[in-house]
Amino acid sequence: MVSCVIGEVLWDVFPDGERFGGAALNFCANLERLGDHATLSSAVGDDPHGQMALEQMRALGIGTQGIHTVKNLPTGLARVSMNDQGEPSFSIPRPAAFDEVSVDAAMMSTLQASAVDWIYFGTLLQTNAAVEQITVNLKEQLHPARCFYDINLRTGHWNLALVQRLSRLASIIKLNEVEAETLFSLTSSKQETFSLERFCDRWASSYRVDVICVTLGPAGCMVYDRGKYHRVPGYNVTVCDTVGSGDAFAAAFLHGYNRGWQIPQAAQFANALGALVASRAGANPSWTTGEIRAMLGDQWRG
Repeated sequence: MVSCVIGEVLWDVFPDGERFGGAALNFCANLERLGDHATLSSAVGDDPHGQMALEQMRALGIGTQGIHTVKNLPTGLARVSMNDQGEPSFSIPRPAAFDEVSVDAAMMSTLQASAVDWIYFGTLLQTNAAVEQITVNLKEQLHPARCFYDINLRTGHWNLALVQRLSRLASIIKLNEVEAETLFSLTSSKQETFSLERFCDRWASSYRVDVICVTLGPAGCMVYDRGKYHRVPGYNVTVCDTVGSGDAFAAAFLHGYNRGWQIPQAAQFANALGALVASRAGANPSWTTGEIRAMLGDQWRG
């Protein structure tokens, strides 16, 4: 599977230090470790954080040909605070270098020659109108590639109209339960009672989405698939922090889905990798496919 990824490269600043991350970067790192290929389009600053970012990308096996170095803005940072359950909140200064992402004619030609299967994007970077237009262009010029939209609502870095426009581009959407309830409340009457099924039915119908993955933390996930629902339980782990676990879930689910696995099987695999990442520090901890299979157990037939 070949994916074109557009999104942020940044450093997560935890109370105990900095760790390399960014949703798009995390997604790419997990796909590459699973044996797929991802080309990331982003930008870093002409500063020490930018140089370290490029070095870290190479160490993770992610190509840097789509990464621009800009002189006028710093490499992105996300200041992370954690609650008692290890769930993060983020403060992300803007503008940052990743806001200067671009896809020139040479890169577009390279992508077209790569026979891209999937285009991945989130919401944060798309608040820049120029980036949103780049994403629209990618879908048009990389046809028949399909789009995977990982909603990832960050406070101060999204709006409903943008999420709706991006949803129209997507074949697969991933979000968490809180995000689903937030979007439902903004698009429904006060008299309507929220349920995941009601949200997915309405969102899929309104924006012609095939699959919606709703992550449920330790409870696993629910996946809407063209009118059918699959609830797939999660795995009990001791949570270190959940930063990057949703990105790992996204990569693992798409890895299985693109291979034609049944939805419950792809979701089970994604739950396992998400739990594994949540059990370790930082967004890109080391893991092996053997560890995933050990979590899945003897009955796994992936």
